[in-house]
Amino acid sequence: MSQSKPASIFNIAVIVAALGYFVDIYDLLLFTIVRAPSLQDLGVVMTDGKAVLAASTKIINWQMVGLLIGGIVWGVMGDKKGRLSVLFGSIVLYSVANFITGFVENTDQYAYARFAAGIGLAGELGAGITLVSELLPKNKRGIGTSLVAGIGLFGAVFAYFTFKFTDDWRLCYKIGGGLGIALLFLRISVAESGMFKQVKGQNVSRGNLLLFFTSRERFKKYILAILIGLPTWYVIGILVNYSDRFANAFYGTNKVESGRAIMYAYAAIAIGDILVGLISQYFKSRKKALYLFYGFTILSGILFFSGAVRSDATMYIACAALGFSTGFWAIFVTMGAEQFGTNLRATAATTIPNMVRGALPLINMMFLDLFQKSWGWDIVQSGIITGIIVMAITLVAAYFTEETFHKDLNYVEAEEMMP
Repeated sequence: MSQSKPASIFNIAVIVAALGYFVDIYDLLLFTIVRAPSLQDLGVVMTDGKAVLAASTKIINWQMVGLLIGGIVWGVMGDKKGRLSVLFGSIVLYSVANFITGFVENTDQYAYARFAAGIGLAGELGAGITLVSELLPKNKRGIGTSLVAGIGLFGAVFAYFTFKFTDDWRLCYKIGGGLGIALLFLRISVAESGMFKQVKGQNVSRGNLLLFFTSRERFKKYILAILIGLPTWYVIGILVNYSDRFANAFYGTNKVESGRAIMYAYAAIAIGDILVGLISQYFKSRKKALYLFYGFTILSGILFFSGAVRSDATMYIACAALGFSTGFWAIFVTMGAEQFGTNLRATAATTIPNMVRGALPLINMMFLDLFQKSWGWDIVQSGIITGIIVMAITLVAAYFTEETFHKDLNYVEAEEMMP
């Protein structure tokens, strides 16, 4: 098989994976952007802060649980049936779920529709990153996966302006469904991974989730690969998502739109995700690039809580800074793919980011239920302590994580049992 085509970071697989992730992020973040008008349209009293918070938390948690379940289902399928089967199957499910979301009549239906969409959305990134990682040579795969994530993350910006242009949250969901269906035609021209084809012809266990738990070393790598991504959803799910509430605590009356804050944050994340691949290439190290962006995350968190945020403009700037600092998502997911053999790679690359997304309900529980409701802390105290805990866990996990920049991916995982 000719190596010239796979060697290019602009081959069709990279382009299709990037566009697929673009639609994925559009759909994933759309609820945050249209939260207020959609809940108001469904009868939630917007002057009742507790009712709004309860409804929005319920819907986002259902979506995240769907991502968690979908990550397992699509990951296993990616190793058993192939990377392309996930790219096709997941897009069909979340496209249909988005059309259905455009017709919901109450918050329960909204939550169930987002749960189904979450299951579908879970397969897109992991399958795309796995495919690109296996098609590109190791000296280019970091840049290729960064392009996938960087371009894809602009889907949040597109979602924001789509809503601003249409002013119709139901139509926005329907547009998301239509974009997904359009992608199916592009995917016809994408070839399956050669590494997967080789493994498919061998007598090895593929997509066996239990293999993560039968080897002590493999289990450790899997858990660490999840923990190093936790700051992304602390930043997006807590600080940026509740930016209007933090603004109220910081300086009182404000007109901060969480959807606009999300847009600024994701535009900055996209820039960070493109740069992190180049930085990793410069250092010849995934971990050094990761540590650099962890440093940015800590500094932007300090800026956020320092008292410098005193107006809507500075809040949006702070959200953009936070977003850029978490632009390590591409390297984080790439490292998850690189940690494991071809017979488990799709399972790892798909479940790991969705385990992090699925951790948001747990982070929310700590932030809202434990610190605020049970312990009576205010939103600022809860935000600071939650951030410190998340970053401490992440830094310890990163220290013990394997460097994978020079790793050859053409190998399989053995079926040894944990001693």
